Amino acid sequence: MSTNVFEKVVTSSERVATRPEGGRRQKRRRGFSGWHFFLLPVAVLFLIPFIQMLLASLSPARELVTFPPPFIPSHLTLDGYIKLFTDTDVLLWFVNTVIVSAISILSNIVLCSLAGYGFARLKFAGRTFGFFAIVATIMIPTQLLMIPTYILFSKLGLLNGLGAAIVPWLATAFGIFLMRQFFLSLPAEIEEAGAIDGCNKLQIFFRIVLPLAKPALATLAIFTLLSSWNDLVWPLIAINNDQAFTLQLGIANFQSTRHTEWSLLMAGNLVATLPLILFFVFAQRQFIATMTFSGIKG
Repeated sequence: MSTNVFEKVVTSSERVATRPEGGRRQKRRRGFSGWHFFLLPVAVLFLIPFIQMLLASLSPARELVTFPPPFIPSHLTLDGYIKLFTDTDVLLWFVNTVIVSAISILSNIVLCSLAGYGFARLKFAGRTFGFFAIVATIMIPTQLLMIPTYILFSKLGLLNGLGAAIVPWLATAFGIFLMRQFFLSLPAEIEEAGAIDGCNKLQIFFRIVLPLAKPALATLAIFTLLSSWNDLVWPLIAINNDQAFTLQLGIANFQSTRHTEWSLLMAGNLVATLPLILFFVFAQRQFIATMTFSGIKG
């Protein structure tokens, strides 16, 4: 097959991959739908806790300890944010969380895509058993793995540092499953054309397959970010060093059995939640596209 034919195959595949997304955009432009009567109240219902968190972070501290606390404060104040950025190491925790999430996203994109492509396209002994064995680990409760993982990390000297929060998120079984499902949805003719043009397996993967997997990679990045950013239980066990606290672990210390600074807690939660919302807003189109083509539907 010539290079021109190969380019036509890739171009036609990209058109097929983007057609449903464009169709959905055209469908959304048609106007009001009866589903909006159901979706609008549900959206408002999910939005109320975020609005309450924002108002609570701007409320005076004395109003937050009354029962029931007022939904709308008598006046707005930035005392919670001022105390958050002056009396705590929230900026350090934020940087630590960004480092953990960035490394986790990068490693998941590289390792899970390679593993997913191997299980989807390469033929080797034990491929099916190995894939289902990896996927089966998703059904193991995390709590059962904490003690052996803690012992292992202790022997490796990874406790009380960012390594303890990074290593568990270097690759995930769900990421491998997601990438495999997406690669199976791609036409095999694309890779066959690349092989005829003289590309080896790695060249086909990095030059042909991976550029077409941007929706799946964006979805994997979203799930990895949500999991690594919001992880609390494992860092709470593995990290006792204040300088290695993640954002969720630092915010958890604002609440105790005897006293809770609600304005400080709400301000910290807003700082921790806002980056996730912004990231999803920018990546939601790729997320929806992957849910369509990988067969993962609600």
